[in-house]
Amino acid sequence: MKRIITIVFSIFLTFYSYSQNQPWQGKFEPIDNMINQPNSFRAASGAPGKDYWQQRANYIIDVVLDEKNNTINGEETITYFNNSPDDLSYLWIQLEQNVNKKGSEDFGSVNNNITEGMSTRQMQFLTRAIDFPAGYTIKFIKDESGKAIKSLVNNTMMKVILNQPLKSGESLSFSIGWSYPITDRSMFLLSREGYEYFPEDDNTVYLIAHWFPRMAVYNDTEGWQNQQFNRLGEFALEFGNYEVNITVPEDHIIASTGELQNPGEVLNKTELKRLDEARKSFDKPVLIVTKEEAEAHEKEKSTKLKTWKFKAFNVRDFSFASSRKFIWDAQAVKFSDHNTLAMSFYPKEGLPVWQEESTKAVVNALQVYSESTFEYPYPVAISVNTSNIGMEFPMISFNGGRPVNGKISEGAKQGMIGTIVHEVGHNWFPMIISSDERKWMWMDEGLNTFIHQRTIAERYPDFNSVVPKSVVPFMSGDKSIMRPIMTTSDNELFSQFGANFYLKPTVGLQMLRNSIVGKELFDQAFKEYCNRWKYKHPNPADLFRTLEDATAVDLDWFFKGWFFTTDNVDMELSDVKWFKVYKESLNIEDQNKNVKMKIEGENAGGKAKDFSSGPEVITMASTSDQGYGQFLSRLDEPEVRKQLSGKNIYEVTIKNVGGLVMPVTIEWIFKDGSSEIDKLPAEIWRLNEYEIQKTFVKDKEVTQVNLDPNFEFADTDMNNNTFPKKEEQSDFEKFKSKN
Repeated sequence: MKRIITIVFSIFLTFYSYSQNQPWQGKFEPIDNMINQPNSFRAASGAPGKDYWQQRANYIIDVVLDEKNNTINGEETITYFNNSPDDLSYLWIQLEQNVNKKGSEDFGSVNNNITEGMSTRQMQFLTRAIDFPAGYTIKFIKDESGKAIKSLVNNTMMKVILNQPLKSGESLSFSIGWSYPITDRSMFLLSREGYEYFPEDDNTVYLIAHWFPRMAVYNDTEGWQNQQFNRLGEFALEFGNYEVNITVPEDHIIASTGELQNPGEVLNKTELKRLDEARKSFDKPVLIVTKEEAEAHEKEKSTKLKTWKFKAFNVRDFSFASSRKFIWDAQAVKFSDHNTLAMSFYPKEGLPVWQEESTKAVVNALQVYSESTFEYPYPVAISVNTSNIGMEFPMISFNGGRPVNGKISEGAKQGMIGTIVHEVGHNWFPMIISSDERKWMWMDEGLNTFIHQRTIAERYPDFNSVVPKSVVPFMSGDKSIMRPIMTTSDNELFSQFGANFYLKPTVGLQMLRNSIVGKELFDQAFKEYCNRWKYKHPNPADLFRTLEDATAVDLDWFFKGWFFTTDNVDMELSDVKWFKVYKESLNIEDQNKNVKMKIEGENAGGKAKDFSSGPEVITMASTSDQGYGQFLSRLDEPEVRKQLSGKNIYEVTIKNVGGLVMPVTIEWIFKDGSSEIDKLPAEIWRLNEYEIQKTFVKDKEVTQVNLDPNFEFADTDMNNNTFPKKEEQSDFEKFKSKN
């Protein structure tokens, strides 16, 4: 025992010498204390628990779009199901339109400073010098018997105080009458909905979203969703069924969540015939409304009204677009047990690129996302053209990207197609896998961008796509303004949230898939998460636990570093020592004894700059009896010496400069021009988070060693990844070479 203690103590001293004066950061400690603990509602595996529950809300809505006054007038009946174990004395309803009221409380503007040379529009955002009308007028709230229900409005939330508590397991129905002015999208910062006016032909495109009072989420982890809507953080919503009747001018065409119930009442015979043809067209879109027909509608400006009726099942929201300017095309997409209509609606200003590319992009997104997660379940998937900002809703999305005089640059075209793919992809994240966007924006934007980038890489291989290198400028940026990914959306800087909530999670998942877990195993695990949580409300812990549960890979170190810190990857190839083993010349007498070997090592006394000085000599001695402890068996030491004879031994020292631990990929370039890759798991950093040493045996002599040669891990400084170090030109030398 005494001898064992001595050995352990010597190992400890060796390790301590590496890490002295460096604080231990526990990079491989479990993250259990950083995420929600498992319980009967959410299992430790990451799956919904045996007692998992969630609320439900069904809606019957009658709404009139008043084109003359640009207003929405509606009445809705909500049937709310209390599936929780709790009795509820009040309900919370979201009133997002109130965010644009002039008197609305400002919870932190994304652009709140006056600068030299500000535009008039920017100044309007800050001052509201012109008070455009906005916000709800609540006309009534009453129960099934017609009795009034009390309510209190707090900015973008409304508290409905029930006449009697809603007990666990029960449901209730109540009605709300309401109206609001539709806002001009150009007049409000980050406006995802509203109208776009076209002065050339005196017509309007209406994009109607977060337009009706909607139930807030009540769940097992936080009770009522209680964060105000402040534009950046989006929505947490309950699933339900919708029956929606939309009354609009007679010559309008509507794109909507759900399936049209009365096509014979709102479409003419030609349009009906074309729609039927589209249901059978799997290779190309069919025009339902042509450019010429849309232009005729533009001139008509009918004052008569008609009502379009839609139903949608098991969705968490409802949105629609309406205009007489719409051109409409559609194409069928086949799935295992149903077909979906991929459709696009766009004004003539979107031609020709929207007719050429929009529905094609919808189809590509539906197919790749379905292969990567689960099949798209809904009857329609719609892309509607708008001037800017993409925004998603169940079955429908508003997508920016519009040519100028019919022409569009290649970069703008790629951006348009990417936006369509991205927004259609949001049908999975968060419209079906329903995370809380207001709290964890990265769970919908990051996961969606991850599959969106797979779609681009597979279906548009010539386009630019996100790779680990893409996140380097952000991760090597100013740490004083940087937040971890695990930051609520409203707390992130507007200048940073794109990189932090879209880009960084995407790259993290790419690294897990391509370099840490492996494609096949990761893809199975990601599908497992998606199928476990479709039509449910996952939290970050559910994702983290599922990925570990379905891969048998401990990923706590990765989640902790990538999601909970602002550290970056910067591995430095600090030193490479070259040793060579050969038989020592011995006299006859000594040759009758155990054969001795020598190890030559380059610059054993200090760091080498290159391999030019050749190996340095050290002696490899025989192992003493003490070294074997109490073991009676012995290593065949002559055989060890034989196996090493003539080999090249390289001791590599790598430092963790950036703070993030990652697997280590080493590329060896040999004297004969060939190369070889060695990979070390991230766990090699377990005992020393700052510096590691590893020995490699090679048959051939090495001329160059490179870390992360394929840029798999977003290393922020590749200048320290090579041995011998590449000499950089001075600024003066660079200047001379150019002149």
